[in-house]
Amino acid sequence: MSVFEIRGGKPLKGSITPQGAKNEALQVLCAVLLTEEKVTINNVPDILDVNMLIELLGDLGVIVHKIGDNSFTFEAKTVNIEFLQSDVYKKKSGKLRGAVMLAGPLLARFGKTYLPQPGGDKIGRRRLDTHILGFEKMGVQFNYDAELKEFILDGSQLKGAKLLLEEPSVTGTANIVMAAVLAEGTTTIYNAACEPYVQQLCKMLNAMGADIQGVGSNLLTINGVKKLGGCEHRLLADMIEVGSFIAMAAMTRSEILIKDADVEHLGILPETFAKFGVQFEIQGNDIFIPAQENYTIHKFIDGSILNIYDHPWPGLSPDLISVILVMATQAKGTVLIYQKMFESRLFFVDKLIDMGAQIVLCDPHRAVVIGLNRQTALRGIRMVSPDIRAGVALLIAALSAEGKSVIEHIDQIDRGYQNIDGRLQALGADIRRIES
Repeated sequence: MSVFEIRGGKPLKGSITPQGAKNEALQVLCAVLLTEEKVTINNVPDILDVNMLIELLGDLGVIVHKIGDNSFTFEAKTVNIEFLQSDVYKKKSGKLRGAVMLAGPLLARFGKTYLPQPGGDKIGRRRLDTHILGFEKMGVQFNYDAELKEFILDGSQLKGAKLLLEEPSVTGTANIVMAAVLAEGTTTIYNAACEPYVQQLCKMLNAMGADIQGVGSNLLTINGVKKLGGCEHRLLADMIEVGSFIAMAAMTRSEILIKDADVEHLGILPETFAKFGVQFEIQGNDIFIPAQENYTIHKFIDGSILNIYDHPWPGLSPDLISVILVMATQAKGTVLIYQKMFESRLFFVDKLIDMGAQIVLCDPHRAVVIGLNRQTALRGIRMVSPDIRAGVALLIAALSAEGKSVIEHIDQIDRGYQNIDGRLQALGADIRRIES
């Protein structure tokens, strides 16, 4: 198993381009099952999770061609749904949360599917209720086989329905939208997730011939159509990578230019970093972060301690909480970090404390960070990456720390970040991938 060996404490410099958005890729790749015509997708990130999903599509019978470094064509002329019951599929999909979004397209086009218990990060409970309850209201019959840990879904009576989601689940919204585009009648989804990646999925589906209205809002209206065609689609830049690079620049006193950041789709992200005193300049579609010796956490207008928390779009993505928490360790001031959605996502802070950070873990969801204002540098240690986002947060901490750090289980980082060591080396980082 590979590890990263990092010797930190040195500033970086140069330009870096974020990869295509992982969370968008997992949605739009599933959507290729909705048509037998050719679909071309560009700016696809070369990461483990996305590559696994592409492999699963091929296993299902989709004709996949790589036509460029980050471009693919897909033709789902014939699909073997029974493959979903195979041990091979269950083993692969058990490692990939995004595989759950195969259900909507398969129900819409073929009227049935099987849904194994999903995999992915070990960051807390990630329920399927939004998906299953939404499908059920659209006429899908389902049974759960406890022995096989598998849902069996019958969508032969799939039809439009009025839905009020109990939570604005991104994957739940995407799954229901993909089922609704070919369902008979009209589907309305209230309290729908409206993240840019859901908007991108809807725009792609409309380009294929779907009729989706209200894109960008939390009320979607989908008029079912008989058939969808092919299209060409380009993924947005990954906003989580953009945020990670801003945090990295601040932590390491680095001058970084983030190119092609799709700035208009970043939402509240720039304002969040501004609250930590991080300087940056938006230059067209690029973001320039100058080398900065110190950055100071702002307070609320009444003088109280700043609280940063995740929230459904247009709030702050939960995927950014980990890197923001790490960045706060070298800021001047104090902040309460509140990770609402996943009860295990802050359980990497013990490694930061071992590195010398001043953090009080209040409970599974909240941590108070007392910034060191660079008076005491973090120190390099050996640590393990527990999930994708914590792994990159620890990587940023290691780049800032004095001495050598070793990060194990970097396959977690590879699941979400393309050639991260190579791209950081191009900025001057002392990072090596070592086979252990």
